[in-house]
Amino acid sequence: MTYKLILVPILALVIAQLIKIIIDSVRGQFSWSSINKYGGMPSSHSAAVSALATEIGMLSGWFSPAFAIALLFAFITIRDAVGLRQYLGNHGKVLNMLIKDLPDYKEDKYPYLEERLGHTPLQALAGIVLGILIAIII
Repeated sequence: MTYKLILVPILALVIAQLIKIIIDSVRGQFSWSSINKYGGMPSSHSAAVSALATEIGMLSGWFSPAFAIALLFAFITIRDAVGLRQYLGNHGKVLNMLIKDLPDYKEDKYPYLEERLGHTPLQALAGIVLGILIAIII
């Protein structure tokens, strides 16, 4: 049974990434490099940690120390995905705009910064729901 503590969160992460690829393809934005990118709908981080916490809750009990640790881990991970990484993505966007305003000979000295790093609250919520459902179904 404990093998599910590893397999179910990984499965939730893979399914979330596949959903992102499908969504990007429908929007005409698919590229092979987007398979491993951050951000997007649904949050694979949220799906994985929610699946893990749900599995631990079902296996060890909802009031167990293991579930408390998993829940805290999930909260920190999801908060980071929505808060800090979203903030960093906004910084990347502003810095890219500033670099574009430079003369061409200076612009080429700076790399393009990733702008899609974090998640919106809706993307995180979709990942949470997906992770919980996958854990319950499996």
